[in-house]
Amino acid sequence: QVQLVESGGELVQAGGSLRLSCADSGRTFRSFAMGWFRQAPGKERDFVAAISRSGATTNYADSVKGRFPISRDNANNTMYLQMNRLQPDDTAVYYCAGGPTVFATTPLGYTYWGQGTQVTVSS
Repeated sequence: QVQLVESGGELVQAGGSLRLSCADSGRTFRSFAMGWFRQAPGKERDFVAAISRSGATTNYADSVKGRFPISRDNANNTMYLQMNRLQPDDTAVYYCAGGPTVFATTPLGYTYWGQGTQVTVSS
């Protein structure tokens, strides 16, 4: 069973940094590619970044490329999103998800979801 729990979201000023974590309490974490999505109020859930099972391959949305490196620690069943140079447009609920491929960039490409963590960037 896969149970994903996000943490690390909070209020931060523009230009600041945050690190989000996604922990899986199950025993199959390394079996899945993992991704981050975000959803702002009134908007669709958008792809942010994804990482392959081994961590060797990553995939990024253009809006975060070079600012939000994604990583994973399979020994500790945890995935991370380091968020740098945050801007007000990055304000959203951030969700982690597990699925079969690092190349999926829509929610339909992922099977397992966490409950989300709120990131708010003030100007």
